[in-house]
Amino acid sequence: MERRLAAIVAADMVGFSSQMQRDETGTLARLKRVRAEIIDPQISINRGRIFKTMGDGFLAEFAVQLMRSMLQLLFKRRLQRIIRLKTMISSAISASA
Repeated sequence: MERRLAAIVAADMVGFSSQMQRDETGTLARLKRVRAEIIDPQISINRGRIFKTMGDGFLAEFAVQLMRSMLQLLFKRRLQRIIRLKTMISSAISASA
């Protein structure tokens, strides 16, 4: 078992429920586009990984706080009205198989 310090980012789409009520197809297409064009590449560039997705949100892990901070700044600049972010530092445990 390995224990390490990890930066965790929790994110979800702002106004997802109300947007889905107005335009389900367009909302899902927008969410997929934002993930594919912005979120996934930035997570990869910053050596993170998404470890859980749920509807319009996800949890991502980064090895160090610096990576979390860089990602948060990039998201806030480009997606501040689309994606809501919360960050935390936590101890992560991974079991060796």
